[in-house]
Amino acid sequence: MRVEMATFPGSAEVPNQDHVSAALPASGTGGALVVLDGVTPPAGDDGCRHGVPWYTARLGAGLLQLSGSRRDMTLAQCLARAVVHTSDGHRSTCDLSHPRTPQATVVLVRWDDEAVEHLVLSDSVLLLASPTGAVTPVLDQRLDPVRAAASTLPRAERAARVEARRNVAGGFFTAAADPSVAERAVTGTTPRERVRSLAALTDGATRWTETFGLGDWAALHTALCEQGPTAVLRRVRAAEAADPEGVDHPRGKACDDATAALVVL
Repeated sequence: MRVEMATFPGSAEVPNQDHVSAALPASGTGGALVVLDGVTPPAGDDGCRHGVPWYTARLGAGLLQLSGSRRDMTLAQCLARAVVHTSDGHRSTCDLSHPRTPQATVVLVRWDDEAVEHLVLSDSVLLLASPTGAVTPVLDQRLDPVRAAASTLPRAERAARVEARRNVAGGFFTAAADPSVAERAVTGTTPRERVRSLAALTDGATRWTETFGLGDWAALHTALCEQGPTAVLRRVRAAEAADPEGVDHPRGKACDDATAALVVL
């Protein structure tokens, strides 16, 4: 089994808000992978004294521990339990009812000899590659129509319109302080023999395909396998540097935290 991970901060001045971790048992062929993309709050108070990196580190650790040790729990149950545990760590000091309380997108994968289970919440992406080389993206696309509806607005108004649809009915969802969000995640199970490899990426890394058009999902997965996650993220950074103002490739941030993880089963 081969596992490779890389994460790049979007700025040297701001802590990386992504999280990536994996667990491989000492015996057997099972494992678990967690990739989170912390949501950068707008300027101003978010009701929390700790910050997004604190949140993603604790949520990620909880998800990895639960998904690896509690095979009796579904991944959605693992997410709900990890959200509660993380919230318990700061509910006495922070306002968890604040709409911008620290939160994150989620990709959670667990595998054993029989199956590969997955959970995806919001706009991070999971790629599943079959033994024949076919690549299936697992996407939570609820953010897409929200962005499309706001696409013609000025940048500040566009951002505000999108934020107004976060974690509300008819909008899109990220993991914050409410464990019921786990019920909104995209989940599924694939027989192990139908998965040769898998990759999880935050939206800073999926810019390779979605923003800069360097190749489709299959080409991105091939690049991860042949060149490695670090090389893929460097290619994204080069594309960002070539268009710093977002003239040719419009995007919310010139550079974003970017994380990619590859598991070859």
